[in-house]
Amino acid sequence: MTLSRQCSRAACARPAAGTLTYVYSDSTVVLGPLATYAEPHAYDLCDEHAQRLTAPRGWDVVRLATDQPAPATYDDLVAVAEAVRRRPEPATDSERTASLPTRARPEPTTVTETGRRGHLRVLRDRD
Repeated sequence: MTLSRQCSRAACARPAAGTLTYVYSDSTVVLGPLATYAEPHAYDLCDEHAQRLTAPRGWDVVRLATDQPAPATYDDLVAVAEAVRRRPEPATDSERTASLPTRARPEPTTVTETGRRGHLRVLRDRD
């Protein structure tokens, strides 16, 4: 299973670092940071191909600067996964409530739950 997207250029297996999109109405090529999700009309490019990018004659190239660090490598993601696996077991509800200061303990609510569907709830005021 690959955790990161690859460059869209043929025969390039390097990890993608930026996303290329076209704005046809403005004759503009936009190269920005890697998009969160793969889009059907966008192209993911590695650093090398992003630097060598040229636009058709008459088109403008807009390179959006990014303040974000480079995407995490596979080794970084594996280290995070291992750290999550090693986390301590969660405390029970009674241990969590006992460890809270008095003013931080939850107050009794003035609403009652009348129905539940999946992740949604219907709440009704008691008043």
